[in-house]
Amino acid sequence: MWEGRIPAFVARLSVCYSRSVPRSRSDWPIRRYRLGEEPPDDLGELTTASQRVAMMWRLAGEGWQLAGRTLPSYRRSEIPLRLYAPGEPRDEE
Repeated sequence: MWEGRIPAFVARLSVCYSRSVPRSRSDWPIRRYRLGEEPPDDLGELTTASQRVAMMWRLAGEGWQLAGRTLPSYRRSEIPLRLYAPGEPRDEE
């Protein structure tokens, strides 16, 4: 499918997102909330769907790199999977 490469549309979104994020930590927006009074984690009102895809793709790419693995190159219809019955113990990877 992508053969370990980032699709062009995701790369464009990632670049747009990374440009919108302040580089210096001193520029990061900081908000303080009392425990239990935090706003919900729904980013739907603050970001577009494209921005959320770009955020997810960046995190997914970093996760694969940290794990020392390459991005999968199979099609969605060929995803290797195993269904577990409720309560069935899961094998360790």
